[in-house]
This record gives sequence, structure tokens and C-alpha cells, in this order.
Amino acid sequence: MTFLLGLTGSIGMGKSTTAQIFRDLGHPVWDADQAVHRLYTPGGAGVGPVAAAFPGALREGGIDRGALKTLIADDPGALDRLSAIVHPLVAADREDFIARHPDAVLVVLDIPLLYENGYEAWMNGVAVVSTDAAIQRQRVMARPGMTQDLLALILSRQMPDAEKRARADWIIPTDSPGAARQAVEDIVKEIAARA
Repeated sequence: MTFLLGLTGSIGMGKSTTAQIFRDLGHPVWDADQAVHRLYTPGGAGVGPVAAAFPGALREGGIDRGALKTLIADDPGALDRLSAIVHPLVAADREDFIARHPDAVLVVLDIPLLYENGYEAWMNGVAVVSTDAAIQRQRVMARPGMTQDLLALILSRQMPDAEKRARADWIIPTDSPGAARQAVEDIVKEIAARA
């Protein structure tokens, strides 16, 4: 049986880098953000239904995420309507990914808002990437277009790191690439031993 490992962590904690370590070790990784991107590109399963609900977001056959954000910001009920459209499509994409790897010992599901949306119930275990707040802030503020206000808004929508760490089956420290890789290797060995 395939072990479904949820991988999560707050912004700037090193989740993308950690997901790549799992890939480098030969484990399939499904990325929730990439799934949404695929849904919104021309021909994606989300283009029709999202464009029907938010016509102003349709650009060149795909959904313009910037335009969609603007439309959502102006309408208090818009985010709930969008979620009702997109969440089932993302779930179908995730299930399709899992089905394409029937022989995998481990499938990693990279989901930024895993705990916030209650997805831990679908996992066999959860690993949280974490570093100290100063390193997190430094990483995030180095991103193009990031501001202190935007960071504060993003963090207000995410469960605090301490709570994620308390709920996790494993914590992956991302203070250094070596520490993260060692933690991932240890998790992989532990899961393989259970199989």
C-alpha cells in the first residue's frame, strides 16, 4: 500500500526545496499550487467553470490569476464560490496523480494549506517544514513584489508554525540544505520500514 505523506509549511519555510529533495530521492510529488496552475491554463479543466463564474478573469483562453484576485477582493462571497469550483477539480487532479503511481511506496502531497483545510485526515502522515521566524522573514522579503503588509496578510491566513509543528508526525528543519536532506532521508527510511 502506498503511504500518502502530506508535506506542508508556512510561507518561506522551505517547502519547495524540501519537495525537490523527495523528488531527487525518486518519490513522486504532487504539488497543489501546480495543479491549480494547470487548471487555469488554456485547455485546463478549471477555465470553463471559473470563467463562467468570473468572466473578467478570462484572458487568452486561460484564467488570469491577477485579474481573478482583483475580482475576489471586490466581492465578499467570491472566494467561497471560487473554492466550490476549484477544490473538487484539485481533488480529482490529486486522485489521478495517486492512481498513476500504484506501485510507489511513498507519494508526497505538497499542500500549503493542508491543516487549514483539514486535508490531514486524508494522509497517512504529515511532515511540516520549519525554520525560525527570522530566516522565514528574510526568505520571504527577498521575493519580488513582497511587502511587510502582504507578508502579514499571508501569515494571518496560515496556521501558526508552532501549531503545525505540534500537530505534525515529522518536522523537517530547513535551516540548512543538509539538515533538510537528512530529515527527509530519515522519514523515507522510516516509511519504507513500515511497508
